[in-house]
Amino acid sequence: MRIGIDMRALVAGRSSGVETYTVHFLTELFKECPDDQFILFVNAYHNMRADFAWIRPFRNVRIVRTRIPNKLLNLSLWYLKWPKLDKLIGGVDLFFMPNINFCAVSRKTRLVVTVHDLSFVHYAHTFSLKRRLWHFFVNPRALVRAADHVITVSDATRNDLIQTYHCPPKKITTIHSGIDQCYRVLSRNDLQLVKIKEKYALPYRFIFFLGTVEPRKNIDGLVYAYNALRQHYGDAHDDVALVIAGSSGWKDDVIRRAIKTSPYAKDIHVLGFVAEEDKPFLYNLATVFVYPSFFEGFGFPPLEAMACGVPTITSNVSSLPEVVGNGALIIDPDRPEEITYALHGILSDRDFAQTLAARGRARCAVFSWHTAARQFRALLNEVVNKD
Repeated sequence: MRIGIDMRALVAGRSSGVETYTVHFLTELFKECPDDQFILFVNAYHNMRADFAWIRPFRNVRIVRTRIPNKLLNLSLWYLKWPKLDKLIGGVDLFFMPNINFCAVSRKTRLVVTVHDLSFVHYAHTFSLKRRLWHFFVNPRALVRAADHVITVSDATRNDLIQTYHCPPKKITTIHSGIDQCYRVLSRNDLQLVKIKEKYALPYRFIFFLGTVEPRKNIDGLVYAYNALRQHYGDAHDDVALVIAGSSGWKDDVIRRAIKTSPYAKDIHVLGFVAEEDKPFLYNLATVFVYPSFFEGFGFPPLEAMACGVPTITSNVSSLPEVVGNGALIIDPDRPEEITYALHGILSDRDFAQTLAARGRARCAVFSWHTAARQFRALLNEVVNKD
């Protein structure tokens, strides 16, 4: 089988849930399907920031790169439905898009699309005007209708597609994402832990958040909860700092204002972008991890933190309860005081924190990229061979 894959989401070299999904999922898929041919479509007018070295071990994978200005390509795909991306890469039986994007394929070519979430529908106000316009012209509703099959990374997103876009249930399959094996409990004697602690000037005890710094992640709510923790419990937690890591997203000015005006601003550390290889060490150094997002299609950070043995707090919305199960404390993201109470409970009760951490590690065993790739491989056969 010849399978085309849209890799445009990786060109910018960013590190987010979509990029994590694309790299890890495809790595396992290439291993699972040694007899199939994979042609990866990449478009970049200028130099790419992405590193595609990870595909080198696979002899059944090759890249086809075009150098069309993105605005011109997107306009042509939107208005003219041309060029046909399957023909652009030499013809394929099936074209797979790991994320929504401008697309046009031939009628004979099967199209499979992964939809991670509909946050751009339900939380449009948290997106910049540029991103809202991008989603408007991509028209995810039409893309989902045109696709032969749709993959979702959670049942929450599957149900959302059914209810919001009235997509036929039989056309959607949930394939849960996996978790990389680098996320695990590390020995406290690991010298790299000391190096990472020094590299980021981390305090001994800290509450940790990792994710894109944008309104949908509810980081200002976390700052409010941290302020309340310090104010209401006196000296009990005055040695606990708040560490926020992740690349800046759109509309992050509200978050930065909340940090700047906090009475405990000197104890709030903003790390910005952190390298992928540093993340497991940062999780292991954290005292507690908090991910109070308003909406997620899957949510990798809570799962990664749980795998690293960190007591975790996350929201009771969208896919997050489905993903974390009983391995994390669940709070209402619209009620920052619940975050405060949860933090106090974990920070003041060592036995409870250890029990929660153990439940989190056990929960992570459910998620496997290998399992996801096998499920996807079986689905491809059904899609290609259906009448």
